[in-house]
Amino acid sequence: MESLGYENANLDAVFGALADPTRRAILAKLSRGDASVNELAQPFAMSQPAVSKHLKVLENAGLIERAIDKQRRPARLKAAPMQDAVAWLQEFKRFWTGSFDQLDDLLNELKQEEKND
Repeated sequence: MESLGYENANLDAVFGALADPTRRAILAKLSRGDASVNELAQPFAMSQPAVSKHLKVLENAGLIERAIDKQRRPARLKAAPMQDAVAWLQEFKRFWTGSFDQLDDLLNELKQEEKND
C-alpha cells in the first residue's frame, strides 16, 4: 500500500493505542490535566493494574509520559504524536472530498440530461 509520504514508524503504535475506547477515555481525561493511576481508574470498572497496562500502551506510543512525584507517578498527555495520525488522515479527507465533488458533478450532469429529455 502507498504510504502517502508518512514514514513514521510510530504511526502504527499511535493508531493501535487510539483503537481502544478505554485508552481514548484516558487521553480525554489527561487532556484536562495530569492524573495518577488511581484517578484514572475511578471511572472504569477495572483494577489499577489493568489501567497501568493501558498506560503502558499509551506510553509506548509516545502519547503520554509519566513522572515520579514522591509516591505518585502522574501521567501527562503528549499529544504531538497524534499530529502524524491527523496528517495521515487528512490525505484521505482530500481523497473523499474530491470523490464527493466528482459524484456531485456527475449527479448534476444526470439531472441536466434528464431535464433536456
